[in-house]
Amino acid sequence: MNKIGFIGAGNMATAIINGMLTNNVASAKDINVFDLDQNKLSVMAEKGINACATAKQVAQQSHFVVLAVKPQNYAEVLDEIKDAVTDSTVMVSIAAGISISYVVSSLNAKCACVRVMPNTPLLLGCGATALCPSENIADKDFAVVKSMFATSGVVEVLPESQMNTVIAVNGSSPAYIYLFAKAMCDYACEQGIDANAAMELTCATLKGSAEMLMKSGDTPDTLIKKVSSPGGTTLAALEVLNNGGFYENIKSAMDACTRRAEELGK
Repeated sequence: MNKIGFIGAGNMATAIINGMLTNNVASAKDINVFDLDQNKLSVMAEKGINACATAKQVAQQSHFVVLAVKPQNYAEVLDEIKDAVTDSTVMVSIAAGISISYVVSSLNAKCACVRVMPNTPLLLGCGATALCPSENIADKDFAVVKSMFATSGVVEVLPESQMNTVIAVNGSSPAYIYLFAKAMCDYACEQGIDANAAMELTCATLKGSAEMLMKSGDTPDTLIKKVSSPGGTTLAALEVLNNGGFYENIKSAMDACTRRAEELGK
């Protein structure tokens, strides 16, 4: 199998690697990793993964090169590896706001590139990942990249024009959901409900509601109506949320997320 290299061995890279190993997408000997943190490299080496001395070495020894570093470090990393990348290399970029053209134009090769927007639930095998391939990628190579993320959740292929927008949908959105859950749990605790019970009930409700959205065949509006009774408790709560601009505030927050992604790419 063509080797898969990771520049960066943080939480996201670790989640992707663990998913590949668990689901036999790749064996440890087919994975190369570099990170500035020697402790992270040691953890990878204990799994039988090849620990590389430099980012350039990863690029030299890998067909697929996953850039798993922060956006602000991209320029430095791309400059280091630009002479090691060939036309046959497949770059995989998982940073918010970084375009395919930015990655490829920073290298001395006309290589293929896949822009990826994963999210942190991928750490538990419950990820939601958006992918956008460059036009010159081979089908077999794109299939490998898709499998890297499909082993740990849902994968959707989108045009690059939507890759900044989708960050607000799947990439950053877990934080909004955690904030919503925090408010629910805090209120429950303030009213005397045990903290563990509040968290269990909140999480089960969020998970069950997501399942209803995915499997019932009903629209969100229909599901809202099915929970609501005239003059009942649910409508009383919804009235407060609606009067406070809850729906529009969520969309405004998502728009701010998208705009920030566009700024990061400049």
